[in-house]
Parts: sequence; C-alpha cells; structure tokens
Amino acid sequence: MAQRHDLKGAMQGVPYDGKTGKAAGKGMWWEGYDPQDLYEQDHPLSKDSLNDSALFGQWGWGNGATPPSSRYCEKFYKRTVELIDKYHPDLLYFDDTVLPLWPVSDVGLRIVAHHYNSSIKRHGSLEAVVNGKILNEEQRKCLVWDIERGQSNEIMPYTWQTDTCIGGWHYDRRILERHEYKTAKTVIHTLADVVSKNGNLLLSIPVRADGTIDNDERGIVKGVGEWMKVNSECIYDTRPYSVYGEGPSTEHAAALNGPGFNEGKGKPFTAEDIRFTRKGDTLYAIVMGEPGGEVLVRTLKGRTVRKVQVIGHAGDPDWKNAEDGLRVMIPAGVASSFAPVLKIEGDVYI
Repeated sequence: MAQRHDLKGAMQGVPYDGKTGKAAGKGMWWEGYDPQDLYEQDHPLSKDSLNDSALFGQWGWGNGATPPSSRYCEKFYKRTVELIDKYHPDLLYFDDTVLPLWPVSDVGLRIVAHHYNSSIKRHGSLEAVVNGKILNEEQRKCLVWDIERGQSNEIMPYTWQTDTCIGGWHYDRRILERHEYKTAKTVIHTLADVVSKNGNLLLSIPVRADGTIDNDERGIVKGVGEWMKVNSECIYDTRPYSVYGEGPSTEHAAALNGPGFNEGKGKPFTAEDIRFTRKGDTLYAIVMGEPGGEVLVRTLKGRTVRKVQVIGHAGDPDWKNAEDGLRVMIPAGVASSFAPVLKIEGDVYI
C-alpha cells in the first residue's frame, strides 16, 4: 500500500512514501540516510495489488505475489538475528504464514534455529517461543500456532494462542466515542474459552500517541484485573479437562478458516455455558454468564463429587450429585459476577 496514492481529494495522485529514496532527504534532518534501508518498499507490485482482498490469496507467496529478492531476504535475516543477539527475547511473534518469507526463502527457518539454539546456550534448555500463523499439524510441534481474532473449536494437543484486541489494532478515537470496546466480561469469557482448549490469550490495549490509555480502556483493564485477582487459580498453571466445556455455544461454534477471524461469530455465551480447566485433581468450572441461582454441570452426570467451593465465597454453597449432573447454588453476592468459578474435587475425570 505504501506505493499507492489517494484516488480522490487534494492529494489525489500524489505517491505515498513507498518509493522515497535517499535523494529525497537533501536538506532534511535525515539527509544522507536512505528510507529504503529502514523499511524497504520500492519493489515490483504483486498481481492485483490495488485489490485489497487479493492479498489473502497470496498469503503463502502464491497467486501472483512478487517474491522478495535474495538481498532483501538476507537483510531481514541479519536484522532479526541482531535483535536476538542484542536483546535476548524469549518470544518472537511473526505475522506470517508459518514463518517470514516461507516458502520462497529459508531465512525464517534459519532465524528459528538461531533463536532456539541461543536460548539453549543461555538457559541450558529451550525456553524460547516462536509464533506463526496458518500452521499444519507438523508445524505446530515446533512453533506456537497463533489464531488472529478467533479461537480453536477443540482442545489442541499443543499449546496455541489467540491474539485479539479490545478495539482496533491501532488506536481509534471513534471506538471510544461510541463506547464500542470489548467489555471486561467479553475478555474474561474469551480467556476462559481459550485456556479450556489448551491456549493462551494475547490481548492488545491500543494506546494513544502519547502512550496513555483512555478511561474506558482503564475501566476494562481494571475489571479484568479484579476478576483475575479472585479467580486466577483457574487460569494460571492449569491444563485442559477431558472436554473443554458444555452448553449451547459448544453446539454452534463458528468455523475457523485461514489465520482466524471467527471471533464473535458463534452463539453468544450464556450462564448455561461452562468452560473447564484442571490443576492436579482439582476441576474448575467457569460459568460463562450470571447464573442468578443454581448452576447445572451436566458433564459431571454420574461422577462422584466430594467437595464444591465457589471461588471468592468464604462459605460452602449448597450442592448435590443429581441424576442430571452436579447442581450448585451460587451465593447471591457471587451470582452477580459475569463468570463465577466452581472449584470441584472428587472422582470427576471422564
């Protein structure tokens, strides 16, 4: 897009900065430097480059995508390796299909090898992570699969990640003015759904130009923090249960295609929807709504439950092993929570 221009208005036909070179810096503060060395954009355009939707068919460098030059690939490799060697990151996130420049170049593989080997050398074991998108089953064994603005529809055998944002990927004042951010409730429900399926949640909070966040965002962060302060034990250091959950949402999950983008396309969560996590012999049931009274955990039908607690409530709730599952009365104060959590012990494994 950096090589395009406005199609109408006062700047119609005036090129963007994609082809700006060293000569344009004469008399400027950056005189003597070449912008192409910073972020090279002066390359032949791909087929149908003026059609924004065409890029989705070229995600893996096919269908008329212009391949990068070997010089560009090597430059990308050297800059990334320099970053690894100088700053020793534990995680590299690439917004690419599989790896950068894959499969037209092997620099992505070489970067990962250097990253992993450097981690082993520093720590004595591999503690490095690399995220990639649109990974097949084999690739998910050595990279962490990232799903953008979406979730897996099942428990995955290997750790994966959802990356999403409470608003737009860049700060947009119109979202604030219309109060259209995701709520703390939505964030926590997304977190519970992701963790129940062996995933992690990467959440973006867009910042203004001065690095601050607005009052609506601050309220959302505070709400998430308050819930986590009480209920974090059902999230941190947990593993998936035999099934990830139950309820209407499990029967109407949105399809997952390409890099993701199935967020919000399934059936909305209600208090009948439950997501499970476990830690050792303890099972957690996260209720995805405000139950306003009794909760029925149908998955535990026929299982022997010996103890039930509602996290954040000091007393013991009323509960029973019923014919149709575990029935628990949520205390009045906790019932107003948008995601109360049951801590369950007994012979509950399927």
